[in-house]
Amino acid sequence: MKIPQKVLALALLLAVGVAGAVVVAAADAAARTVLITGSNRGIGLEFVRQYAANGWRVIATTRDPATATELAALAKTKPKLITVEKLDVANTAEIAALAAKYQGQPIDVLLNNAGTLGDPGKQSFQQLDYATFEEVLRVNTYGPLAVSRAFLDNVLASEQKKIVAITSGLSSIENTQRFGSLYFYRISKTGLNMAMRALQAELRSKGVKVGILAPGVVETRLLRQSGFSGQGMTPEESVRTTIRNIDQLDDSADMRINTGEKLPW
Repeated sequence: MKIPQKVLALALLLAVGVAGAVVVAAADAAARTVLITGSNRGIGLEFVRQYAANGWRVIATTRDPATATELAALAKTKPKLITVEKLDVANTAEIAALAAKYQGQPIDVLLNNAGTLGDPGKQSFQQLDYATFEEVLRVNTYGPLAVSRAFLDNVLASEQKKIVAITSGLSSIENTQRFGSLYFYRISKTGLNMAMRALQAELRSKGVKVGILAPGVVETRLLRQSGFSGQGMTPEESVRTTIRNIDQLDDSADMRINTGEKLPW
């Protein structure tokens, strides 16, 4: 049976179109870049794993790459996608140095994940150790704001223009009615929320979307330190749903939990 020339031509055009679409999609995925702080364990490591699995270029930062064995092993499986960099978000010199290294590189999602709980015993009402207070504020509140400022030009040069901060449900003033403790951690995350809310107000006209996202109760080292281990979801589940929220991010700067629901301030 002879196939008409018009049918053959149409089939060829469709094949070329599909192949072209695949190439374009792959190119788009390869062009997307996310910078993730605190990538050596917990949800930070899982963010690296899932973004790389989705074809994103990942700049994964950690305070000490030499001891980040799981991150190094993951990076070896996808060397073209995952780059490990040294960054202490409480160190302004390191922030500036890394920003200089990536000058001109568009970053679609700047994901401020690095954080610290701080010693629970030193932030009880009976203790209130000031040095611990300074450390927790420096990492959880100042760090994300400083990183966001340093990499703002990278975000503005990207297609998605998103800055995300990982907060905590414990930052909600309205929800803090049943139990106290962890004063410094709570204060630092509430301060982070305000910083990101103000940042959205400042950058909205430039097309930047700022996300204030809580990952939910997740089985991580931080949860074990807080004394609530055994009550959380897996990092895989938390990150999967949080990435969905990042994908759907708008410029309202509402605080949202991983389920997508709004958290009260």
